[in-house]
Amino acid sequence: MKIQRRNKANPEFSLAAMTDVILLMLIFFMITSSAANQSAIDVKLPKAGAVDDNIPNPLTVSIKPDGTYFVDDNPVDRVQLEQIIVDKLTNQTNKSFTIRADENTMHKDVVFVMEIAEKHKFNIAIATIKDK
Repeated sequence: MKIQRRNKANPEFSLAAMTDVILLMLIFFMITSSAANQSAIDVKLPKAGAVDDNIPNPLTVSIKPDGTYFVDDNPVDRVQLEQIIVDKLTNQTNKSFTIRADENTMHKDVVFVMEIAEKHKFNIAIATIKDK
């Protein structure tokens, strides 16, 4: 005698819910990745007329008007700056960093960081804001 089940389990899997979740995660990560690149050091960046898109760099060197240096928002002495930059970029594939200097920063402080980049053949980007 053959016994038949009344309720058979439906083994189908709906991808619609998973697609919605993946789309929401993609939007979340796109928004947080653009916000994560901002530095906490408050400097007034100089204005520039033609600005290309941001190129993310693994390291940011900020310079305040009084000549204090920050590497990724951590204060650094002038004598230790070169060694810290070199240490942080040794294992990176993109050997570049961004200089965020206040518009009132002395030119010699910015040139000092640029000389470090020249000495070790690092690429640099100088952060600016769009002129309205």
